Amino acid sequence: MFEANQFGKFFGYLVVAFLAIEFIALGTFFGWIAATEDDSPYMIFYIMPFLLIFDFGLRFMTQQTPLMLVKPYLLTPISKYAAIDCFLIRMLLDSGNLVWMTFFLPYVFIVWCGGVSTWAALTLLLMLHLMVMVNSQWYLLVRTLVNQSMWWWALPAVVYGSVLLPLFVLPDKQLEKIIEIGEGFIERYGSPWYLFLLFVVLFVVLFAVNRHLQMNLIYDEIGKTEKTKLKTVSEFKALNRFGQIGEYLKLEIKSTMRNKAIRSRFIQGICFITFFSLIIAFTEVYNSSFERNFWCLYAFVFFGAVNLTKVMCPEGNYIDLLMVHEENILTLLRAKYYFYCAVLVLPLLFTLIPVFTGKFSLMMVLAYLFTVTGPVYLLLFQMAVYNKATLPLNEKLMGKNQMENKWQGIASFTAMLLPVAEVFFLQAIFDTETAYGILLATGLAVTLSEPYWMRNIYRRMMRRRYENLEGFHTTR
Repeated sequence: MFEANQFGKFFGYLVVAFLAIEFIALGTFFGWIAATEDDSPYMIFYIMPFLLIFDFGLRFMTQQTPLMLVKPYLLTPISKYAAIDCFLIRMLLDSGNLVWMTFFLPYVFIVWCGGVSTWAALTLLLMLHLMVMVNSQWYLLVRTLVNQSMWWWALPAVVYGSVLLPLFVLPDKQLEKIIEIGEGFIERYGSPWYLFLLFVVLFVVLFAVNRHLQMNLIYDEIGKTEKTKLKTVSEFKALNRFGQIGEYLKLEIKSTMRNKAIRSRFIQGICFITFFSLIIAFTEVYNSSFERNFWCLYAFVFFGAVNLTKVMCPEGNYIDLLMVHEENILTLLRAKYYFYCAVLVLPLLFTLIPVFTGKFSLMMVLAYLFTVTGPVYLLLFQMAVYNKATLPLNEKLMGKNQMENKWQGIASFTAMLLPVAEVFFLQAIFDTETAYGILLATGLAVTLSEPYWMRNIYRRMMRRRYENLEGFHTTR
């Protein structure tokens, strides 16, 4: 745990440093435009909706809810209200909220140099930070509701869809009219005081709603209160013909359907892949060679990167039973491999949309498909040897859902970036089609050799079985 914590901190600082450099550059660029060309210091409010959407998505990867953290403190003689309030306020004071200052400060400084008064510049800076604080409370509300039911994803979908959809649906003339209306509204009611009071009220409302919601849910989570309802259980009889591998395939399918963490990651993956495939297919966004290659690979590698890095962690709940018969775990690993290969049919269908619009080439899609089934899965399945922390089967809010060791993060990011780097290296030597052809041939070779490298993984896992068993037992 100490090793994983140190690695997580190092990686977090690295990401924050990279974002800070990018934000400083962007803040300087937009500030220069606002101060010279447009001569409008409030131009930043036109791009703030997109920055807040990005901030919302970034928080899902890095920020937990108070409900995940407050449980141990409820066993102490501390008021539960004080504990919840403490964590809510702590989230507001978190240094991560100041990352956006690397964007806001250069922007405000440049427009101040361009003639804006000191008082107006300070008010603008405070207003922008308040918008980030409001966005943090909005994220907290959505994150808590989504943890209760995936249907709550409709709430941010409607909100953000109402912002983004007109950009792709409405003709340019209507968009210009909407922008003119917005400019007129800002000129008339865009006084910093009006806008400031509006967001203060919104912040107070969202904070109160979050506090009330956290209070209502916390004892349900602690008491493991479950809402039981009858379900029709599918037996997946079509898989019976595959014998023991078929039985483990049934187990994998049912685990994906019932495990809250795994199910939510699959749904998020489908949403992300669909969104980016449509964006790339029908817009000029992500039009560079690197971006196209990265998002094409991302579509295929997502499910493995978020689930296979934790391979065998859910099975840690009943790992002793799997040790009873010889090569049970080898059969289970092969079933997992076949399952995650079959899952790639979904991103294959989605990436065909950019193929039809001419943004992706079919050779590129096939090359990345077999790169994932071959070298990438070979890398990710190595985690079966080193994973030894049990992942709860039916917990989401306070479940152990982060990286348990540094190798999970290394394997995930290597799988995300190395194939793209390999493509650019090959393109520097050969033409594009030849580069994808080499990648495709390599992927097919590793995919067809799966029985050999999977048995090697199994043998190394068995050599560490007692150490892994001890880890699985102590983390249940």
